[in-house]
Amino acid sequence: MMRGSTTVFTVKNVMESLAYYHDKIGFDVAFEYGEPTFYVGLCSGEVTLHLISAGQTPRQPGHGAVSILVDDVDAVYADLVKRGAKVLKEPKDYDYGLRDFDVADLDGNMIFFGMESKKTS
Repeated sequence: MMRGSTTVFTVKNVMESLAYYHDKIGFDVAFEYGEPTFYVGLCSGEVTLHLISAGQTPRQPGHGAVSILVDDVDAVYADLVKRGAKVLKEPKDYDYGLRDFDVADLDGNMIFFGMESKKTS
């Protein structure tokens, strides 16, 4: 039985990315690993996200994506705009049943924040 998962994004500079995720997106730092640090764990609520330095993996930075479900997408959007996150579009209701918006990290990894749409057809 599957019980959870963690997305791992490849980034060019782990410490700059850690600061971005903490300061601009609001994640807490769960751990840092390596001397110098090349792997970090982040968390917010029940969501975990890990970052690995591009020098430690064959995966290229900026090719990852994750969708995070939230209670109030408009409140999250307002908070991330205020924090200075790289928000790519405003929240919108879509026919697939979600209201969501997109954010990019420093390397172009994508984070989609969404909630069930309240819009009725």
